[in-house]
Amino acid sequence: MDKLGELRESIEMLEDILNYAYEGYVLVDPQGRIVKMNYDKLLGIKEEDAIGKHVEDVIENTRMHIVVKTGLKEIRDVQRIQGHDMITNRIPIIKENKIIGAVGTVLFKDISDIKELAHQLLDLQSKINKYKGEIERIEGTKYSFDNIITINPKMEYLKKVGRMAAETNSTVLITGESGTGKELFAHAIHRASYRKGEAFIAINCAAIPRDLLESELFGYDRGAFTGAKKEGKTGKFEHASGGTIFLDEIGNMPMEMQAKILRVLESKEFERIGSNKKLSFEARVIAATNENIEEAIKKGRFREDLYYRLNVITMEIPPLRDRIEDVEPLAENILDYLLHEMRLGEKEVSQEAMRYLKMYNWPGNVRELRNVLERAINLATGKTILPEHLPERLLNGMGHVIGYMEDIVPLRDVVADAEVNAIRKAIILAKGNKSLAAEKLGIHRTALYKKIDKYKISDV
Repeated sequence: MDKLGELRESIEMLEDILNYAYEGYVLVDPQGRIVKMNYDKLLGIKEEDAIGKHVEDVIENTRMHIVVKTGLKEIRDVQRIQGHDMITNRIPIIKENKIIGAVGTVLFKDISDIKELAHQLLDLQSKINKYKGEIERIEGTKYSFDNIITINPKMEYLKKVGRMAAETNSTVLITGESGTGKELFAHAIHRASYRKGEAFIAINCAAIPRDLLESELFGYDRGAFTGAKKEGKTGKFEHASGGTIFLDEIGNMPMEMQAKILRVLESKEFERIGSNKKLSFEARVIAATNENIEEAIKKGRFREDLYYRLNVITMEIPPLRDRIEDVEPLAENILDYLLHEMRLGEKEVSQEAMRYLKMYNWPGNVRELRNVLERAINLATGKTILPEHLPERLLNGMGHVIGYMEDIVPLRDVVADAEVNAIRKAIILAKGNKSLAAEKLGIHRTALYKKIDKYKISDV
């Protein structure tokens, strides 16, 4: 192809681009005369009738002749043409510091088109936000280490261990009573790791029926069993590829599934049900349990080899009763969260109500504290949560014994615990008056101070 042919083809391509990109366009020379134009569909003006004419004689309210004089761009300007407010661009064409013409384009033939586009964009943004929230709910993590509120030295140490664990690919086993915050640590480890941009898949091994657990974890191929989806199903292990899989309540996993999990962890591959194709396992594993795994091993309910495979990095989350100093900062944080979630005004826990919260043994741990505070928010009509808004079990001290009769402890510890509880309760009821508290306890004030010092009672 000769150069003239190439030039002709380039011009035709440019013309096609302009025709598809804009509602209409016009090209003028330095004197404002029309050189090229496509306003046929837009205004019914044929190009052959316009070429060579001054742009003012053809297009209503034009400013093209001004642009070729000033050399200044006019972007997204409103131009009234044949009763329509059109959105136009006017751009000078400059070569070697000399204006050789200008091009004008119509972006929207009517402002109403912009309004319609704006509505479409808002609708699209709403859908994106909805899907983004759904993806975060399904695959994302809700918590970081900043969400783990504590002033307890052991908990601070565990946060440090968690951050170090996040830098590795080793399996993590998180143990602790129900409601202590094991899932928070799992979320935080994932979010602090290089895998944070990938999926976080949480599975409650105790909540999935025994006969469905394998298909949930590994998925299945089409026709694998009666009732299976025709297209098959992707399992959680496959879905978590590149990210983190969190096996919660793994202590309740059936023995036959434990063997399969062990094989996956050792071979780094698995198969869908009904398939012979090996799939690579590329996820980080975090497991959690409130079971005593070593006892479960002795009773034959948990595989010892799986335990040691999972138990590379162990984190034992202490119960709330063992970090009672965390009750107040936790309560304040939970209260702020609940008030924001419930769209309520400011509320605070009174000093006396806080003393009762600190006296309680919290068998349900942080989860129970949240429930107690949510109940109190609903009962408190004013801005202050008072003792009367707390459950009866907190006020009568029964929380110190409920649920722990099976734990046999030395008698001296029982006596010490009883003395601590009695001292705390007496001081609370005496509203901080230690002389009155000592009188009610039937001991001298000096003896009371010695016991407070002995038991290191610092929260009354």
